[in-house]
Amino acid sequence: MEAKAIAKGVRIPARKARLVIDLIRGKNVSEADKILNNLNKEAARLIRKVLTSAVANAENNLSLDKNKLYVKEAYVNEGQTLKRIKFGSRGHVDPIKKRTSHITVVVSERN
Repeated sequence: MEAKAIAKGVRIPARKARLVIDLIRGKNVSEADKILNNLNKEAARLIRKVLTSAVANAENNLSLDKNKLYVKEAYVNEGQTLKRIKFGSRGHVDPIKKRTSHITVVVSERN
């Protein structure tokens, strides 16, 4: 059995979040939580919330043991891009792309 948690529309670029999520893929849940807790990145805080939610789903909905769980899948997809403009000198306009992402974490019980 596997439990899943998804956070959609998170205001961080997928490129930055993928650097962090690659560190926890395949690790035990307790080890992954320690890694995310010690990282000094905004993406680590957001991914940790999704990991905690996936573990809670596994415990409460599927009655799985927290000590046997590991991160089976973890990936970040690009979300919607908010398009804004910034005015420059001489009537020049620069586009600003505020990128979002969808964070997905799947935990499963190790046999």
